[in-house]
Amino acid sequence: MHLHSLTFKNFRRLKDARIDFAHDLTIFVGANNSGKTSATHAIELFLSGGKDKFTIHDFSAGCWADFENFPAEGTAKTKIEFPVISLDVWISVDADNLYRVVELLPRAAWEGSLVGLRIEFAVKDGAQTLTNFRAKASEAAKFTKTKEKDGQDYKPWPRNMRDYLSRELKNEYGLRYYILDEAQFQSETASAAHTPKEIIGDTERSGHTVINSLIKVDFLSAQRHLSDGNAQARTEDLSKRLSRFYTRNQKQREDDHNALRALALSEDQLTKHFADVFSETFKSLRKLGYPGLANPNLEIRAALKLERLMSDQQAKVHYLLEEATAEVEALALPDSYNGLGFKNLIYMGVELLDIHSAWSTTEEGEEDKRQPIHLIFIEEPEAHMHAQLQQAFVRKLTDLISPTSEDGYATQFVITTHSPHILYERGFKPIRYFRRSPETGAKQRSAVFNLSVFYDQNEPDRDFLQRYMKLTHCDLFFADAAILVEGNVERLVLPLMIAQGAKKLSAAYLSVLEVGGAFAFRFRKLIEFLGLPTLIVTDLDSVYPASPKKKDEAAAEEDTDAAEEVEDEDDDGSGQDVGSEKKPKPKSKCPANTPGAITANQTLTQWLPGKLLVNELLAATTSDRLQAPTENGGAHVMVTYQRPVNVTWGTNTLELKSRTLEEAFAYENLVWCQKEEHREVGLRWKNSNTMSLEVLAGKIHQRVKGENFKKTNFALGLLASSDTSWAVPTYIQEGLDWLTPHVAISDEMVASDAEKMEPTPDAALNDDKAEK
Repeated sequence: MHLHSLTFKNFRRLKDARIDFAHDLTIFVGANNSGKTSATHAIELFLSGGKDKFTIHDFSAGCWADFENFPAEGTAKTKIEFPVISLDVWISVDADNLYRVVELLPRAAWEGSLVGLRIEFAVKDGAQTLTNFRAKASEAAKFTKTKEKDGQDYKPWPRNMRDYLSRELKNEYGLRYYILDEAQFQSETASAAHTPKEIIGDTERSGHTVINSLIKVDFLSAQRHLSDGNAQARTEDLSKRLSRFYTRNQKQREDDHNALRALALSEDQLTKHFADVFSETFKSLRKLGYPGLANPNLEIRAALKLERLMSDQQAKVHYLLEEATAEVEALALPDSYNGLGFKNLIYMGVELLDIHSAWSTTEEGEEDKRQPIHLIFIEEPEAHMHAQLQQAFVRKLTDLISPTSEDGYATQFVITTHSPHILYERGFKPIRYFRRSPETGAKQRSAVFNLSVFYDQNEPDRDFLQRYMKLTHCDLFFADAAILVEGNVERLVLPLMIAQGAKKLSAAYLSVLEVGGAFAFRFRKLIEFLGLPTLIVTDLDSVYPASPKKKDEAAAEEDTDAAEEVEDEDDDGSGQDVGSEKKPKPKSKCPANTPGAITANQTLTQWLPGKLLVNELLAATTSDRLQAPTENGGAHVMVTYQRPVNVTWGTNTLELKSRTLEEAFAYENLVWCQKEEHREVGLRWKNSNTMSLEVLAGKIHQRVKGENFKKTNFALGLLASSDTSWAVPTYIQEGLDWLTPHVAISDEMVASDAEKMEPTPDAALNDDKAEK
């Protein structure tokens, strides 16, 4: 028996979102302000039954206009529909635990595996609420408008229904509970006229009592302290006052050795008592990896002080550096002398064991009051912990506390995190990805994606993606957009080019993945599943076509996989040199203007624009290189690669075609690259001023494709240069310009209606290209 899923309606960013829970561990991830905290707050509010804790701001922004449209005058003859926040709780139950959920069975002949309960935060009496609002609005209307000194009109409360409920929400709204029928939520058996059965509050067991008898929720927040020495707390009771009096006079009795001897004996006995009580707890902490090699053991030492006898007796954590012997007292330090990371780990371990013990331990005769499901939320456990410690924590969490027990009780963990080390330690299955919608204002919302669905549906690529993202500590799930680049050079220089040509992107959260043209297409399904705007910056990678072959040889060559093609593309450049009559080797590197040249880049052939011939790739329109989401999902994607550019050298101007980033940069920054001070970039010739443009371009191509050219040196030389007068290659600038409207924050906080009617970034880009 375990929590199966939750469906949220109209709660903050969660306008309509569903979260599926794993039976053991679920991980919430997503960019900041994507709804993770909203989900945890909704669960806390609904399951605690705290209706008075709701505010008008907990309604989704789209509901605010509904509140504001209620008329302040007149009599309503039609039924008034007030916005409602709801949470659907679905619990998976087997036959052995069916007796626990009898009150939630929708009918006597029920058969299934899921039982459901809907909790609504809804208006108690819509007509009466409207009447109350109009009465207050009528009183407010009696006041004549007055002008303030600044010229603004004074508008008394309530200006509208939303303003009215900002004060009166807890009086007008309440919680309602309904029994859900799984069959009515399946498309083939659903009935539009179905109305869930309400659990009336005055029955033997209210809805709140029912749900709280099934699920216990605990939260481990990110703000943790091993000890809270809040000396500024003011608890003005008699004990505090007497304690201060005693402290002021305690120094007069420092020589009272009888009192001091009693304290010393008490400390010793209490320390032994603590050692016995906490022995099992400290043994359990070993499952989390503490203490490890060279880490001190833990000991709880009693610390009784005369001045605190009447206030807060304290027992403090100490770290044993050496064990005690018969002759020598143990060498120990207070807890404040240990690192923050281990403090955090120890705190979480002890706290988890404590709340689990509180749930699992019941008084004799009250065993039936224990909830069968224990849901534990752990917020950002990575605080202060290094990568390996984070991984050990999430890996050993279910060893510390088992998710299932023989008596049918279940513990489910939910972790919210921004750490890729925690995220990928368990693979895709536990991940629930929160994605913000691109809309702003009242339309803003978030969707939640279950990565276990992606895992099941994408067997060919899932293992590769999991390994890649774990080994590279990929931050894809925390980004606003992704940029897939060809290699290490692009990864190094891209931030520099963003600062140079697309400054607005510097404020966006971008994930730059170094995947290469041979593997970028393997990210396609994941990017489309997540709906993440993605720019692919890749190379044309022109190579000589294969020689004509017989049918059987041609068929065999068509079966050559991507890895083989990449190996050919990365040969030593022994293809046809400028002026050489040697027959070129098939699939060896060649200039982009070579007749019949093809691309060795698998992304260009298998994803966008889906073409093999270089001439077709160069002729591809902008729309050919774009992908837009559909009603069924997907993402905004653009691929950009080297394009023909007009280059001027002296008095000569030619249209040049490049095949790599280094060539493109050299062609479009020809004068810059030939300066003596930029020789570290590796694209300068001593007598270049005597060369024609055609000859210089040929030499650039030969050097870049040769095995002696150090691409990393090119990137580092560019980074080291203080002269930033170079230009971003056109194809990269075009890609950055496309990405900017998808993720960058607008200069204006509120867009005008005319701006909202502007075409999409993709359409605007197409129009611009069409004009050219």
